[in-house]
Amino acid sequence: MDELIEAAREIQSAAHVPYSDYRVGAALETADGSVYVGCNLENANYSNSLHAEEVAIAEAVKTGHREFSRIAVSSGRRDGVTPCGMCRQTLAEFADDDLQVICDEGEDEPPSEYTLGELLPNTISEEMLE
Repeated sequence: MDELIEAAREIQSAAHVPYSDYRVGAALETADGSVYVGCNLENANYSNSLHAEEVAIAEAVKTGHREFSRIAVSSGRRDGVTPCGMCRQTLAEFADDDLQVICDEGEDEPPSEYTLGELLPNTISEEMLE
């Protein structure tokens, strides 16, 4: 199994999910090979919840990383969950369209693999704001 998927699976145990019981873990690999993990953190006011991908990105960015090569996402259900639209846009702030997105399909299935560009075509970018 890919080490990045394993890291995404392991961090799920730290998730705070009292409302949905839907654990998600993300493992983000930087350009230099460092790995940062994040898990989802639910809040009774659902809009204040944090997604696993956001937490992993924040961990990497706060230590100075701004270039990423791949991210793995896994849920406790091993259902091939992909980053949501908000997380895709956040990834696009720091990664190019060729960022590899690996989605855990479970023990008996190979992971689904996408590029960020496939998941989020025509992203909102800095150039669009000028």
